[in-house]
Amino acid sequence: MKLSRFAALTSAFFVTSALALTGASAAASAQLPTATGYVALGDSYSSGVGAGSYDSAGGSCKRSAKSYPALWAAAHSPSSFRFTACSGARTGDVLSSQLGPLSNSTGLVSITIGGNDAGFADTMTTCALQGESACLSRVAQARSFIDSTLPGRLDGVYDAISQKAPAARVVVLGYPHFYRLNGTCIAGLSERSRAAINAAADDINGVMAKRAADHGFSFADVNATFSGHELCSGSPWLHSVTFPVDESYHPTAAGQSGGYLPVFASAA
Repeated sequence: MKLSRFAALTSAFFVTSALALTGASAAASAQLPTATGYVALGDSYSSGVGAGSYDSAGGSCKRSAKSYPALWAAAHSPSSFRFTACSGARTGDVLSSQLGPLSNSTGLVSITIGGNDAGFADTMTTCALQGESACLSRVAQARSFIDSTLPGRLDGVYDAISQKAPAARVVVLGYPHFYRLNGTCIAGLSERSRAAINAAADDINGVMAKRAADHGFSFADVNATFSGHELCSGSPWLHSVTFPVDESYHPTAAGQSGGYLPVFASAA
């Protein structure tokens, strides 16, 4: 009888303690803000250059209503949507002018950044205008930068995102291959130049994926969705050299909705 009473008292003690701890945890959780806002950071591949329907309020940033961030926000109605991605942005621009909306209530962040740091525009201009030898040399220079310098710059951006939005799920999206090799193009860049540019895209995606993983972020590879829709394919989702010239080598509206959006939606 005494043993049963002792067991009952002991059980009551542990149950009461557990309830008290559970209640304390619930109360603490109730005081935390719900992280549901979405912030879209990055460069022209995130802002939607090439997709059209640009927000005039964004000026030269060319933020498109047909970009994958805008399309995802329209379909999912996050509690807030802040779109700070900007055409031409480098890692330093993200740090200096894009992180303002991040906070404890930010639940989702998307970003593509690094291509401009590596000299994307200059590389493609060189390849388009100066021939194979100059193209291969410029691509090799870009690949050296991607290997040696870009990882540290990405770390700076990813660290800042983690500090400013500690509750957020962060999705880093990559760049697609520009060219379908042995495809339908009969003019333009040489096949060696096209292969080198694709290899540089693989390099930058590899660095982004590694740095993202080391920060606990998700990396979203878009090459599968863009497969069959590269330049020199039958149905490209990327502009070739075009006017306005800044839309050259950027995803079309179909590239944003069919190439980027499904991959981001799955990762988000």
